[in-house]
Amino acid sequence: MSSKRIETLKEMLEPAVNAVGMELWGIEFLSQGKHSILRVYIDSENGVTIDNCEAASHQVSGVLDVEDPINGEYNLEVSSPGMDRPLFTFDQFAAYEGELIKVRLQMAVNGMRNFTGKLLAAKDDALTFQIDNQQLTVSINQIDKANLVPIFD
Repeated sequence: MSSKRIETLKEMLEPAVNAVGMELWGIEFLSQGKHSILRVYIDSENGVTIDNCEAASHQVSGVLDVEDPINGEYNLEVSSPGMDRPLFTFDQFAAYEGELIKVRLQMAVNGMRNFTGKLLAAKDDALTFQIDNQQLTVSINQIDKANLVPIFD
C-alpha cells in the first residue's frame, strides 16, 4: 500500500483511536490476498491493555465499515507497538536517539540494505547510525522498515 494511502488511513483512523484515549502509533498493511492484514498500533503514556486494544478496534472497525477505504478482504489487528516497536515517523526516531535500531532500507546505501545500528542523530529528516566501526546517514524516506531493538539487562 502506498505511503499516501497509509497517510489517508492514518488521518481517517486517528480520531477514532484518540476517542478511546489512545495515540495512533502507526499503521501497516500487509497485502496477502484474502489473508491481508491491516495492523493498527496504538500507544499511551500508561501503556496498552487488552481492553484498550478492544475499545480501539471497535472504534476503528466502525470507521472502516462506513468509509470502506480498502478494496478486498483483510483482517484488522489492533495492538501495542511492543518492546521492539516499529518506528514510522521522524519524531519517533528522534525520541530513540542513542538506542539500537534494526533497519531495512528500500535500496542499499554503501552496500548496506539491512543493518542494526545505534541511532546517533536525527536531524533535518536525516538519521545517522553507528554500525560497527562506521557511520551511515540516510534520509527517513529511504527507510522501508525500522524497529527498536530491546535491550534486556
